[in-house]
Amino acid sequence: MKPQVSIIMGSTSDLPVMERAAQLLDDMGVPFEMHALSAHRTPAAVEDFARNAASRGIKVIIAGAGMAAALPGVIAAQTTIPVIGVPIKGSALDGVDAVLSILQMPPGIPVATVAINGALNAAILAVQMLALSDEPLAEKLQSYKSSLTKKIEKANAELAAVQYTHKTN
Repeated sequence: MKPQVSIIMGSTSDLPVMERAAQLLDDMGVPFEMHALSAHRTPAAVEDFARNAASRGIKVIIAGAGMAAALPGVIAAQTTIPVIGVPIKGSALDGVDAVLSILQMPPGIPVATVAINGALNAAILAVQMLALSDEPLAEKLQSYKSSLTKKIEKANAELAAVQYTHKTN
């Protein structure tokens, strides 16, 4: 089974954030791979990965990076595959530096960007992209989205049962 999504992180210290993407892809049955690549420490490996991803069947890349956060942009500069950047909190600036680095791409080199430590949303976005041409995956995605609605409905039912002297609902 060939991977359709690549999860890339600057180092394995990013795994606690990026594993949320991996778990969702796994739950949805989407084949994926994970690699640690650094735009600054292993630039040749990043270039090789980005240039060869499409020929290996990769359809979406999720790239997490903190601080200078060059990884998503460097990958996007070398492939036509959609890249989703995950800014990772990890510096004195609490990830704001990573957000700005990923957001501020030059014209022609887009990187979709999710919230700081938003690997779960990155995976959902990747699944939405893949589901455009995969009906069974689209059905799984719809089921997942429905489960989010049910969670809120359940929470509201539980809140309705909570009693306070001056609570009116």
